[in-house]
Amino acid sequence: MELLSSTKSFGGWLKRYKHESLSVKSDMTFAIYLPPQAETQKVPVLYWLSGLTCNDENFTQKAGAFRKAAELGLAIVCPDTSPRGTDYPNEHESYDFGSAAGFYVNATVEPYSNTYRMYDYVVQELPHLVEANFPVTDKRSISGHSMGGHGALICALKNPGKYQSVSAFAPIVNPTNCPWGEKAFTGYLGEDKATWNEWDATLLIESASERLPLFIDQGEADNFLVEQLKPEALEVACEKAGHPITLRRQPGYDHSYYFIASFIDDHLEHHSRALS
Repeated sequence: MELLSSTKSFGGWLKRYKHESLSVKSDMTFAIYLPPQAETQKVPVLYWLSGLTCNDENFTQKAGAFRKAAELGLAIVCPDTSPRGTDYPNEHESYDFGSAAGFYVNATVEPYSNTYRMYDYVVQELPHLVEANFPVTDKRSISGHSMGGHGALICALKNPGKYQSVSAFAPIVNPTNCPWGEKAFTGYLGEDKATWNEWDATLLIESASERLPLFIDQGEADNFLVEQLKPEALEVACEKAGHPITLRRQPGYDHSYYFIASFIDDHLEHHSRALS
């Protein structure tokens, strides 16, 4: 790994690294916040997945999470949202597909199937790298925002026992039934919609073998609420399956990091309780 930067914050260290990824066959950048407790002991890890148009820096610069993470003794790892350095057809033409829009799936359509394997990167490669090189335990939780909230939910639902807890801000919960998801899944997974179902949190709930509680915050003034996010679909699926869910609808809040910063402490405390 190549250290790109190191910044002290609330007694801990925010570090950015670049490394060669086997999953996506290119260099990837990630950030890790190590709380002050990591100087003397191993600490648990929260993985944060960002949304459309983002990279690893959006959360670290805007969420205001490090004061509480330092208090709780919680490391936070922030990967990028897609592979970089490629130039596939249509890859850079829109904000909701291609670069900065990997959707945390393993693509099956060429040429994206060659490198757009963000699911493998987040679930397997990155935790292995982090646990081998930093003072962290093998206790993990996962969270994210919007596209990253979708990623957090499917990673947890598809990997029982891997994560101690899961949460999300304004997640895309039913991507097989919204414009963002339909566009991305067609490009990455192909026209056969039956293959999309394994990447949809709402559809995974019924067959989930682990009833890991879902903790979700959704702003009621979110411009994407009705057309793209549709939290009621996940709520209904959880009710039918008896899957525990806490879905907090926050009046007046939009889709931005002002919303995330307002409630991030609640999410960090949620994960800290599970990780301890």
